[in-house]
Amino acid sequence: MAILKVIEVLSNSNTSWEDATKKAVKEASKTVKNIRSVYVKEQSAVVKDGEVQEFRVNIKLTFEVR
Repeated sequence: MAILKVIEVLSNSNTSWEDATKKAVKEASKTVKNIRSVYVKEQSAVVKDGEVQEFRVNIKLTFEVR
């Protein structure tokens, strides 16, 4: 039986929500091992002068505790 834990992680990107998600997983994997899945809980964007400047995600990251 595996024990899984879920944490929330916030990330941003100037490119896309997908890039923000990838950056969050990459950064979290530096200290969190055995990541199993990621769930995008919320997406938002910062708009300035009618243009999207920054994409933001709030994700739930699931990993196995060993």
